[in-house]
Amino acid sequence: MSVSIKSPAEIALMRESCRLLSEVFKEMSQMIEPGVTTMDINKVGERVIRSFGCVPNFLHYEGYPAAICVSVNDEVVHGIPNKHRKLKEGDIVSLDCGLIYKGYHSDAARTYAVGEITPEAQQLIDVTKQSFFEGIKKAKAGNHLYDISAAIDDYVTPYGYGIVKDLVGHGIGTSLHEDPQIPNFRQRKRGIKLEPGMTLAVEPMIAAGGWEVSWLDDDWTVVTEDGSLAAHYENTILITDGEPEILTIER
Repeated sequence: MSVSIKSPAEIALMRESCRLLSEVFKEMSQMIEPGVTTMDINKVGERVIRSFGCVPNFLHYEGYPAAICVSVNDEVVHGIPNKHRKLKEGDIVSLDCGLIYKGYHSDAARTYAVGEITPEAQQLIDVTKQSFFEGIKKAKAGNHLYDISAAIDDYVTPYGYGIVKDLVGHGIGTSLHEDPQIPNFRQRKRGIKLEPGMTLAVEPMIAAGGWEVSWLDDDWTVVTEDGSLAAHYENTILITDGEPEILTIER
């Protein structure tokens, strides 16, 4: 396994790629309401990405047909936007996307409430988000990769939620998916030692019920097998000499 260490010049490009992606999420988040279609969100997201002179890195990636993954309720990730799929009051919706700026990728995900949602759904969103922050407390040079995984697991498990095992985080840079893979659950090994200049996409995917998932017939949309709600939270981060830097910071 070869994990790339970015130079200061590469980090500057990654930082700008991620800053622009944060602006895309800002635009998309403002349109989340009942009656909006998942395709509406995709169109706005792609328009904003291209307005920056960037390319949506999900579009046509291994055949994926859209710029934004829009996953509703029991859909964990990779939901395909549809002009007939309208968001409803009480839904939760996860948006996952990235862009390419001067050859460098960014990647992030957020889960949003659609109107008023149940306290249980809100807790799932909140715990998933906080588990990311618990994980990156360990994302420091000298620590090991799977310290992040264990910290996420330790925070989520007491809630009784399922941590999806079939999908993991990843390195990121000149490719959307680079080494290393970053599980969101405890590992027996410690993993590689973290070094300054590593850029990682840490992305807990958490289900209100069991962790088991299935793929729909479209070969993309991943759903919880038990039909329980799922939430997703992801940021691209930089390992530094001190605290990790969240490059796709919420704005």
